[in-house]
Formats: sequence, C-alpha cells, structure tokens
Amino acid sequence: MWDRLLVDCHVCTMVARPGDPLGIVRNAAIGISDGRVVRVGRRTELAGYRAAEVVPLGGAWVTPGLIDCHTHLVFGGNRAAEHAMRRAGATYEEIARAGGGIASTVRATAEASADDLLDSARRRLGALMAGGCTTVEVKSGYGHDVDSEIRLLEVARRLGEEEPVRIVPTLLALHALPQGADRADYVDMAVKELIPAVAERGLATAVDGFCEGIGFLPHEIERLFDAADNHGLRVRVHAEQLSNRGGAKLAAKYHALSADHLEFLDEAGAAAMAEAGTVAVLLPGAFYALNEKQKPPVQLLRDHGVPIAIATDCNPGTSPMLNPQLAMNMACTLFGLSPEEAIAGMTINAAAAVGLADEIGSLSPGMQADLCVWRIAEPAELGYWIGLPGPERRMVAGVDA
Repeated sequence: MWDRLLVDCHVCTMVARPGDPLGIVRNAAIGISDGRVVRVGRRTELAGYRAAEVVPLGGAWVTPGLIDCHTHLVFGGNRAAEHAMRRAGATYEEIARAGGGIASTVRATAEASADDLLDSARRRLGALMAGGCTTVEVKSGYGHDVDSEIRLLEVARRLGEEEPVRIVPTLLALHALPQGADRADYVDMAVKELIPAVAERGLATAVDGFCEGIGFLPHEIERLFDAADNHGLRVRVHAEQLSNRGGAKLAAKYHALSADHLEFLDEAGAAAMAEAGTVAVLLPGAFYALNEKQKPPVQLLRDHGVPIAIATDCNPGTSPMLNPQLAMNMACTLFGLSPEEAIAGMTINAAAAVGLADEIGSLSPGMQADLCVWRIAEPAELGYWIGLPGPERRMVAGVDA
C-alpha cells in the first residue's frame, strides 16, 4: 500500500517527450511512498492501487517543487542606499570601487550575530518557500576569512535542519577582494585554508567564484577549481556578467555544474559548456536591478543545446528578489524564454545546476516527491502572471510543508 495517492490533477512531469517538453499527463494521479514518487499516470491507469491517504486535488496542476539554484540568502543588513545611487546613475563597478557593493555587506554581516543572520535569512527563505521553492541553493561569500565563511555555511545548514526545505550549500570562496588585502595572499587563503576547512566539515557541496574584472581573474579561479577538485567538491562560477573573461569556458574545462549570469557569453564559451554538460543559470533579477542592456545570448545557448536554468539570485545589492514566479516571468519577458523553458529552468535544469538531477526536478518513479500544486488553467501561467501568489500546496518528500 502506498502512503499517498494524489488524484484529480494534471501533471508536468518534466520528463520530456517529442513535442511535449513538460511531459504533461492530464487527468492524472501520483503515487507516493517513503517520500518518493512511485508512479505517475492517468487516473484510470492507477485505479487499482491502494494508498493510506487519497488526496483529491480538484483539477489542479502539479509540477516538481521549484528549485532556486542561485542565491546569496545569508547576509547582514541591506543595500537600499545603493538602489538610490544606481537611480542617480552610478554603475555597479563605481559603487563597488567606492567601498559599497559586496564589501558593505561583508561589514554588515560581520556585525550581525549568528542568530540575527539565521532570523533574517529565515524570513527571506519563507518568501521563497511560499512561492513554491522546495530546494534552495545558498552561497556563502560575505565572510572574507575562514571563520566567517564557516559561520555563514553553518547558518545555511541550520536553515535546512529547521525548515521544510532542501538547502544546497555552496562555498563562494572568491567573491570580492577585501579592501587593502594582498591579492595573492587572499587567493592562497581561499585555496590552502578555506576550502580544506569547509570540506573537512562537510559544509558545502560545491565551490564558486566571481570571475570578473572587479572580482577574480581566470588564473585565480583556476587555482580555486583545482583546490575544489582535490577536495572532492564540484565547481560553479559567476561568469561573463559584466565582460567576457572566459569564465564559462574555464568552467567547462572543469565540468562545472553551472556558469551563471552569462550576459557576455560568446560562442566558444557556449560550445564548451554544451560539451561539458554545464548548465547556464540566467539571473534576470540582477539584469533588471542593474538596468543592464546586454542580454544573455539565449538563442546561442539553444543552438548549442546548453540547458538553461533560472534563479532569483536573491542578494542584498543587485537582486533583492524573493519571488520565484517573478524570476520566471522576467526570464520570459526580458530574455525571451518560452513558458516551457522557464518552467524547466526552475525544475529539471535547476536540479542539474545543483548536482541533484537524479533526485529532484522531475516527477517520475524513484524521484523525491517534492512538488507544488497550482490553481491555474495551464502551465504557461507560471511565467505569465507578474508576482503570481504561490502554490496551493507545497510538498517536500511527499509531506505537506
């Protein structure tokens, strides 16, 4: 006997078929047992199966739980003042070089207690969960030394222990060079001290870096990737956001899980990502908040068959976004994604971006029963409404959350 049988619904399984990228099953039922999907099919096909609980969904649509695969959720303070500066014409680089940007968040984070960081992150996480997220990737990066970065990752771990959501922790080891720091010494610290300490404690599943002129250069990111590989950690990269430094191509060389932003991606980078299976994570919130003009080359990604994911990039400065549906709408409206691409971007492709495509992101036998129940007429509504209220129900491992 199954634990639960969800009936009277339509399902986007995200198991693509020719002409059906969402793998739609209408008039469907979903069997769940031990927190995993047992079977998905038409209601008539599952009529003979029994379950401890039958849950009628009244004709609603069911999707995999949404996956926000790129966030900076744990931080102190906010950067509302920079919003005003940008409206007055200041660029991201100008704000950063004046001591604002990431550096200001590092200072505010250092001043906050661990409990304060947990409480503020919990509020932001609550908004993402209300929007349908069942998995949220959380980066560090606002620490600038070993103890501070470990503290941020420990807060992320507590979020996963205390809230009904899967937290995927990422060590953002090279985010911004502290003011006055020696560049070589700082990279050495990240490579020789920070990564080993985090790996030893099991606090992260991947290592990330900001490959950009105001961040870190490719040869420095390469050292970071070598250290991550030596400690059994996957890699990701912030790349080609403000210029083309070859970060995406470098990421592909290391079979990175993802390269994120990608406004200035070129064909060589796209081809390398396709060959390596590296996911392109597009972040329309940052594009919008920074009022950028250079869009990611979506058609180039399509032409090369690079999987496209979408994320909120929730952070205090350049993407203070807390609504996953808004990210989907922006990806469609600003970047030209189709509604089907937007849904895949926050489910199956986002799962690949966090290295969990064999566990979450689709609804098929053996997968985790993380799902959302939506009171919509058609799946396209998920990327159509601006600020759509969250799902009617959200389940993690088959349990209402």
